[in-house]
Amino acid sequence: MGLYKRGGVWWMRLTVGGRKEIRRTTGTGDRRLAEKIERKVRTEIAEGRWFDVQEERTRTVREMLERFEQEYASHRKATRFYGPIIARFIAEWGDRTLAEVTPAIISQWKTRRLGEVSAASVNRALAVLRCAFNVTMREWEWCRDNPVVRVKREKEPPGRDRWLSAEEEGRVLQAAPPWFREVITFAVNTGMRQGEILSLRWSSVDLFRRTVTVERSKNGEKRTVPINEAVLTILKEKSRVRSLKADLVFHSEAHTAIDPANLRHVFGKALEKAKIEDFRFHDLRHTFATRLVQAGVDMYKVQRLLGHKTPTMTQRYAHHSTESLRDGVEVLDRVRLLLATAQNPAQSVPVKVSGAV
Repeated sequence: MGLYKRGGVWWMRLTVGGRKEIRRTTGTGDRRLAEKIERKVRTEIAEGRWFDVQEERTRTVREMLERFEQEYASHRKATRFYGPIIARFIAEWGDRTLAEVTPAIISQWKTRRLGEVSAASVNRALAVLRCAFNVTMREWEWCRDNPVVRVKREKEPPGRDRWLSAEEEGRVLQAAPPWFREVITFAVNTGMRQGEILSLRWSSVDLFRRTVTVERSKNGEKRTVPINEAVLTILKEKSRVRSLKADLVFHSEAHTAIDPANLRHVFGKALEKAKIEDFRFHDLRHTFATRLVQAGVDMYKVQRLLGHKTPTMTQRYAHHSTESLRDGVEVLDRVRLLLATAQNPAQSVPVKVSGAV
């Protein structure tokens, strides 16, 4: 680092990251003030708190989002979800510099979009933009601030609460072709997503430990799913007749991956035949979670089985656990009785001991 004078103003030579040399003006012709500014910048660089404001004044939203999509979004399973959102922001703000994207600008965009799409769609778009700015700020050091974090999320209506009753499950299984009955049973008993089931390979199945492993879930993480007797029976039978040509557990007659569009078509036909309305494949996952909660399984276990990163998503099923909540407060009755007995032993009920002499 060092100071030099140019055009009557003191400039700084700065080394960032141990290798990148940049030059920035101090904005003053006063040597003492320039030295003070340089010392402050040197300290901030050493502590990792200095960001080159020039970057956010010259870097554009297009540069940020294209790099984000290439380096980050393209490696996630939600690429199809990120792509259209990124394309829309580039179309609208691509030529803006990062410094020009303020909370006020984002709020104006949000208000306009709410007249076109749902609150959930707006929140998903802002989540992608927030993520892009976080990477830009923390990893690339192109900006000092994330303007999206100061924009309030929109309140969303409650999510779908559709799940199969036991009677409906029986009807749809009867209406479905044999290969698809296995898929439905597998989904209802594991809570796995459609894509996770269709991409499941035998290398991820452990019949001895009774587990299947989702190598890469929607949130990008691996998770292990324990299997019950219903799923184990299906896997054992499929393993017995398994073709060496196919590593996929569920596959077409040609031993290729099942086309999701074909699966939706078959599912639609089965639902129509079973006279079941307003139901989609993902609701089989809801059925799995709802039945667990109704059976009294605690929410943390349900969260782990579903692969949710945080309890927030799992809480949508909490209202199904009324009885388990009642059990919780009834514990207080037993505690109160024990306390009363301890305070007045004379009123306690004698315990009859059998076999006493």
